[in-house]
Amino acid sequence: MGERKSGILMHISSLPSEYGIGDFGKKAYEFVDFLNETGQKLWQILPMGPTGYGDSPYQYYSAFAGNYLFIDMEEFVRDEYIKDSDLDKLRGLNYDDNLDYGQVKIEKERLLEEILEKFLIKIENDKELEEDYRKFVLKNRYWLEDYALYMVLKDHFNGLPWQKWSKIYKNKIENKFEKNVIDEKKLEYYKFLQYTFYKQWKKLKDYANGKGIKIIGDIPIFAATDSADTWSNSEIFQYTKSKVPKKVAGCPPDYFSKTGQLWGNILYDWKVLKKQNYKWWVDRVKFCFEIYDIVRIDHFRGFESYWSIKYGAKTAIKGKWEKGPGIELFRTIEKKIGKLPIIAEDLGLLTPQVKRLLRRSEYPGMKILEFAFGEKENDYQPHRYDKNCVAYTGTHDNDTIVGWYEKLDIEIKNRCDEYLKKWLIEKGRNFWNPIEWRCIDTLWSSKADMVLIQMQDLLGLGSEARMNTPSTVGINWKWRLKEKDITEDIKNRLKEVTTTFNR
Repeated sequence: MGERKSGILMHISSLPSEYGIGDFGKKAYEFVDFLNETGQKLWQILPMGPTGYGDSPYQYYSAFAGNYLFIDMEEFVRDEYIKDSDLDKLRGLNYDDNLDYGQVKIEKERLLEEILEKFLIKIENDKELEEDYRKFVLKNRYWLEDYALYMVLKDHFNGLPWQKWSKIYKNKIENKFEKNVIDEKKLEYYKFLQYTFYKQWKKLKDYANGKGIKIIGDIPIFAATDSADTWSNSEIFQYTKSKVPKKVAGCPPDYFSKTGQLWGNILYDWKVLKKQNYKWWVDRVKFCFEIYDIVRIDHFRGFESYWSIKYGAKTAIKGKWEKGPGIELFRTIEKKIGKLPIIAEDLGLLTPQVKRLLRRSEYPGMKILEFAFGEKENDYQPHRYDKNCVAYTGTHDNDTIVGWYEKLDIEIKNRCDEYLKKWLIEKGRNFWNPIEWRCIDTLWSSKADMVLIQMQDLLGLGSEARMNTPSTVGINWKWRLKEKDITEDIKNRLKEVTTTFNR
């Protein structure tokens, strides 16, 4: 990944769309065109899995499945499954700043169930379409069969977590399932959604790649406690015999939270995974490289040691560090799949052991400009970057650069201003620009091989556009891009700085 590149961090849900949420439709292609016009070579997105409570892309029902809310419904109008007027209710959900996942879900499900009926009739007469569909189902059966079954059972149990299902279903004793519980058409429905999702995604990704743009995907380190992954592979997670979690994930008190972060994800049983030669992880990474060009692995430090919290704790304060699989996992993945373009999210408490793991992996770590000015000297200051790193203004977990800057105390703000002024004068850049452009100029002119900026930061938006505030629920993952905010001035300036610094 040594070539100098720059790009934008923005999730699919944030794309403009007439239908309540960003999707794989025409606006996604127009966004790719914008990236191409401004010389960008990277588009980073968040995890694309189907989300549950809280709508967090880091708490999803499957590490393999896609979120059907991103499916482009206009394609079904073009293919004459539905009429354009059938989309009117979705058009009524065209929220700009306050995405309502629940309402979008209701309307899309209603239409998709109707479309399935017509799809099943169509494949009876269209052998090419049927073959394509069956080929997808067969290729992905190692995860798709369990995912579809899990979703059907979840519907049957009215959305309850699988740990609260009755015994034979909770323990996946399939030969004892009641026949009337497993609706075959519902199974087909969930497979059809995944077929459609990945067919549309491949088309969009191919379009981006054709424009010289690589897609950076994101793997959360942990699976959701309530997911098809934990239900169908419970032996590789820390459950009791009765399927109650023993320990869950989080992180200790840090920059984001005085009480730490209690994520609640069930922890892996790394001893069992090792005995299985890390098969589940190998399959997961291999799958990700079928759908992305580059992969960011979230919470990389957790592979060296992870914060283990007793299930039922109210905060993350009383957790303790437990040893992770270390370099052995990545050597196994490399042996099975090959050397891969992976970004290590190495934020948080970085011990000498974590830094050693990062060095041994040779993966680029992350640098966050918002972290650079709290101390007089730290590794997030651009003059300390080496080439093998990925630099950001901030991530989806940070405030926007404008919101962050406005909240700085006077001492840190002065330190920030003086640092950026000195840097920009040396680079021959304008140090009187707004804070977002001073930061862009600084990152783009740094040594880092890859630099990315949140779309909200490119637009100079305040805290109201923040994507996620850790340790909060109900206010996150809602930001939407307004097309009118992408002005010709922004396009020209982004293209100029990208060309000037050979990105």
